[in-house]
Amino acid sequence: MALKITVIGTGYLGATHAAAMAELGFEVLGLDVVPEKIEMLQRGEVPMYEPGLEDLLRRHADGIEGSTGRLRFTTSYEEAGAFGDVHFVCVNTPQKHGEYACDMSYVESAFDALAPHLTRPALVVGKSTVPVGSAARLAERLAAAAPAGAQVELAWNPEFLREGFAVKDTLHPDRIVVGVAGERGEELLREVYAAPIAEGSPFIVMDYPTSELVKASANSFLATKISFINAMAEVCEAADGDVVKLAEAIGHDDRIGKKFLRAGIGFGGGCLPKDLRAFMARAGELGADQALTFLREIDSINMRRRGHMVELTRDAVGGGFLGKRVAVLGATFKPDSDDVRDSPALNVAGQIHLQGGQVTVYDPKGMENARRVFPTLGYADTALDAVRGADVVLHLTEWREFRELDPAALGDVVAERRILDGRNALDPELWRKAGWTYRALGRPSA
Repeated sequence: MALKITVIGTGYLGATHAAAMAELGFEVLGLDVVPEKIEMLQRGEVPMYEPGLEDLLRRHADGIEGSTGRLRFTTSYEEAGAFGDVHFVCVNTPQKHGEYACDMSYVESAFDALAPHLTRPALVVGKSTVPVGSAARLAERLAAAAPAGAQVELAWNPEFLREGFAVKDTLHPDRIVVGVAGERGEELLREVYAAPIAEGSPFIVMDYPTSELVKASANSFLATKISFINAMAEVCEAADGDVVKLAEAIGHDDRIGKKFLRAGIGFGGGCLPKDLRAFMARAGELGADQALTFLREIDSINMRRRGHMVELTRDAVGGGFLGKRVAVLGATFKPDSDDVRDSPALNVAGQIHLQGGQVTVYDPKGMENARRVFPTLGYADTALDAVRGADVVLHLTEWREFRELDPAALGDVVAERRILDGRNALDPELWRKAGWTYRALGRPSA
């Protein structure tokens, strides 16, 4: 009999995973404790912007005309327990308020709510990013609370989704990592991921602790690479070098590679910053804090980029923000997303506003979320409207729309043709030919 799958938590990760499992042919039940979120999904609408996700949802959500009907939603753990053979837990693990450590309360609540309804053999699969050691503890907690006892197994299957590419990353993953305690868990997950495995996606089986460490290690490595090139940008500015040319040269070395070597205002979002800090906190609890002390400097370099962008902007407008109009292109932490969590772009905009600047922001998808975080900023409906009357323009999120802007058209409406490229993604010659003073992080000003 075909496996039935539940997905607990229908945020960014869960909604994507549920729709993708339906696309792979499974009967899927998505669960969330927020009724409004469930109602939205039942209408075929997603609570965030992710390219291709709403189309995928509408292709399978029950009740949508022309759909397969393989995907339903509920707020009932009792229904989920009765329905599923494999239960994916996809709830959030935010940073604890005032601490570096990870907040496990949502994961623990999900396990505690599900366990009493597991009356037959089942596999519970954690996908949330958790501190190493969590899976073993949760496995014991699950077996003790579930009526089926030891017949309920746990596996850990970390997610590696990139916002903007989440659908592709779920259906065609570059690797599938599973931490298991027995053969049954591996067998069931091989069945779940049979299609991507057949396409060639590596299926890597390991123990619980290693599977938990994979996500933290991967994100720490990416953060290190980003902060490295940003540190080189600082050196280039001091030495009058060009970090873009430097990155091009070192990127030709196969041992280094070209990806994640674009200097800018740093990383943000809901994963990298908090995962980095949670990893440091957990290493400290394990007595291995010295192994990860370098991550503190990685975090420091990253945060320093935001302040540096504010300083460059202050210099560009003559040493003070009072009475100055600043246009900010970008609010999300990266393009192809509406996510403004820990967004460097919005952080820079907010700092300038708090220091007296008149800031107007435009972002193709992140306006509504940005307004919720920073309601006192000004917002415009288009890039052209955002830069109207501006003394300086900041390019802070590398949307394609911004790379395709006409410098001459924008130049006609600004007060001063000054642009600071916080992502090193614009063509300097194009802007300079249109009469703009162009400056980017880590690059010569002329």
